[in-house]
Amino acid sequence: MEASGLFLTTPPGLEPELAQELSALGFSGVETGQGGVSCDGDLADAMRANLWVRSAGQVMLRIASFRALHPAQLDKRARRVDWAAHLRPDVPVRIEAVCRKSKIYHAKAAQTRVADAIRDTVGAPVDPDAALRVLVRIEDDLATISIDTSGAPLHRRGTKQAVGKAPLRETMAAGFLTRMGFDGTQRVVDPMCGSGTFVLEAAERARGLAPGRARGFAFEDMAGFAPDRWAALRAVAPVPLVDAPPVCLGYDRDGGAVTMATANAARAGLSEACQFARQAVSDLARPDGPPGLVMVNPPYGARIGDRRALFALYGALGAVLQDRFAGWRVGLVTSDGGLARTTGLPFQDDSAPVQHGGLTVRLYQTGPLA
Repeated sequence: MEASGLFLTTPPGLEPELAQELSALGFSGVETGQGGVSCDGDLADAMRANLWVRSAGQVMLRIASFRALHPAQLDKRARRVDWAAHLRPDVPVRIEAVCRKSKIYHAKAAQTRVADAIRDTVGAPVDPDAALRVLVRIEDDLATISIDTSGAPLHRRGTKQAVGKAPLRETMAAGFLTRMGFDGTQRVVDPMCGSGTFVLEAAERARGLAPGRARGFAFEDMAGFAPDRWAALRAVAPVPLVDAPPVCLGYDRDGGAVTMATANAARAGLSEACQFARQAVSDLARPDGPPGLVMVNPPYGARIGDRRALFALYGALGAVLQDRFAGWRVGLVTSDGGLARTTGLPFQDDSAPVQHGGLTVRLYQTGPLA
């Protein structure tokens, strides 16, 4: 009946990067799945994951798992769950259910049965607009019940209030930096930085700052929440990946984007770790110091701009990087392979595609440029 462990969601395609991150943070039992990664853990581990994991979208705490072949059986077994260990009678909850390949095929019926069990056992009100979510998944007649300990998706760090027209989510940027082998020693330059996502993520990670340090979480309203333990977790001093991490740089031809990125850096406490300036791609210059990473998320044409007009932009970017950034590696995110090839950059084999807001994007990577 009782289950334990965590399941952390991530955009399909970034599961290996999330697994790598969890292992590096010391989580055990790490296993990749479709759309996420599971690992051992309880509520205390969920708290730590929400605070420190960079590439996950949500942290789910699994609390029960059992066979259910019909609604009456689901009702009976849902009432055996120790809801009082997880839910408070004064905090409303929202129930969401999914049924696949099961004799119980009506999600609404499953949702109703679990809602009744919660109301009748622990007394928590059920509200479709509640912030705290209880998730019911019935697949092949196996019911798994989880609680979303995160609340708002984890890409909402709490510091980035201003965003551009088609921003890259922070969690995805973190996963792509991991895929590029970012270890904190490399300077990161983004020549089309928008609101600064790649630059801010790299600077934050290099300096050992917790990505969840400036926001609240759903677990703070759960029955097992220990404020003292949470305060102790948050009080841990940052540990930079390396001594004196390099300053990361972001440029954009749009002055409004530069203003946004600068404000976001200030809110994140990263003003000294990042520099942003208004500049066209044609004016991009190699920074002093050893080679680093160019990370860029240009317009794709699918959402912003005319695709035909973007060929010149991609071509100019590739020419500048080839001419001025010898020794640097490039990571370019786009949904359009034709535009990527227009850069003329020596991209290696395509990395795994990633689902991003209804689009399939890839991180096109080079080795050190000649």
